[in-house]
Amino acid sequence: MTQPVHAAAIMVFGDSLSAGYGLPTGKSWVDLLQRKLAKTPYRVVNASISGETTSGGLARIEPALARFKPKIVILELGANDGLRGEPVEFTKKNLDAIVLACRKHHARVLLVGMRLPPNYGPKYAADFAAVFPALAKRRELGFVPFMLEGFAGNPGDFQSDGMHPSEKAQNKVLSNIWDGLAPMLKSPP
Repeated sequence: MTQPVHAAAIMVFGDSLSAGYGLPTGKSWVDLLQRKLAKTPYRVVNASISGETTSGGLARIEPALARFKPKIVILELGANDGLRGEPVEFTKKNLDAIVLACRKHHARVLLVGMRLPPNYGPKYAADFAAVFPALAKRRELGFVPFMLEGFAGNPGDFQSDGMHPSEKAQNKVLSNIWDGLAPMLKSPP
């Protein structure tokens, strides 16, 4: 299932939701994506780190782009900003800077939207959720409205922490990501 070195890279740049937190090796949605793309001109590299914030991602994006030279970046960051109560403008600014860095390196971006529980109040949760579609529209990005769409309210699809999707839910995550990614794969790498 290994792909040629010349296969175009799709870099997943996210937090624990993409790093495979709490899952057996090889069972995350990113691993499932790699298997799905096995007979295509693409390979998947996972540059996700558990606990990552948009500021950490901004500090890491240039070296990651230089190292992996991706054609597509699946940008899945922001949840940890929201859980820490970071100002929404701060998250928006960092995500935009990451997108611009990707563009500078000629990588297309699939932005993955996130929503929060209303811990910091409904206004904060609504303002946070609005960052993602607004940025996707402004920068004309591929967009996944919510990576946990269709199962976010089902405790049986989450690990015991209630925040990270279980192994059995990884196909559901991949399905949501695939809806945004598939159209981007129609043009050659």
